[in-house]
Amino acid sequence: MIRLKMNPLTESATLLRRAGVVLGSVGLTALFSLLVLLRALFGRLNRPIVDKYCREWSASLLRLVRASLTVRGQVPDFGDGRRYIIMCTHASHYDIPVTFVSLPGSIRMLAKKELFSIPLLGQAMRAAEFPSVDRSNRQRAVRDLEKARAMMESGIVLWAAPEGTRSPDGKLLPFKKGCFHLALDTEAVIVPVAVRGIHRVLPARTWQINLGQPVDVRVGEPLDTAGKTKADLDEVMTEVRARLTELLGDGEAG
Repeated sequence: MIRLKMNPLTESATLLRRAGVVLGSVGLTALFSLLVLLRALFGRLNRPIVDKYCREWSASLLRLVRASLTVRGQVPDFGDGRRYIIMCTHASHYDIPVTFVSLPGSIRMLAKKELFSIPLLGQAMRAAEFPSVDRSNRQRAVRDLEKARAMMESGIVLWAAPEGTRSPDGKLLPFKKGCFHLALDTEAVIVPVAVRGIHRVLPARTWQINLGQPVDVRVGEPLDTAGKTKADLDEVMTEVRARLTELLGDGEAG
């Protein structure tokens, strides 16, 4: 078990502090996006640098809200040559920064295509090898899938949220099929990760920021999809849901 402590004081942020967290988060995101783009412009951007920036950005965001992290479970060896996709519960914008600081490897979020249209951030995400899969366009989806597979074969660990949207209370929502199709298409190893308590830091669709919240990251037993086909889709989804439900435990499983 790894404990990453920041500040244990738990409190609801005042309006001024809330504004500071929001402005600080935007500023940090813009700064690291600019660093990525400048390095890319001068041909000095590589994967280890992106990994470093992702973790520094994430740690800085979590310090702003004084989160107290605990990581439990056996983390797989992401460098063993297999393709990996982390399937994580999703109850806050902070799920992704928490994953970056909690797990090793070159983790990249499987992003919604709309994020790539955000100025500065979108360009930085492309330069930093953040993939997306647009299934609304079949030809583009095939190209996106091949690109994602190549990234995974080169050592990228994909992060995906099977719920597709943020849960307001930390309980599991119904799963979308997209990331499961990707896992089966690439014969990936699925690593279930549940983040307990994260919904209290910044509840979905609110600006109610709560400081000093305990956050418990739980890594479950991997599920290898090698040899499985589209006919196994429902079985794989059911098994991943069961593992995430067990990781969340009572009160947050849904």
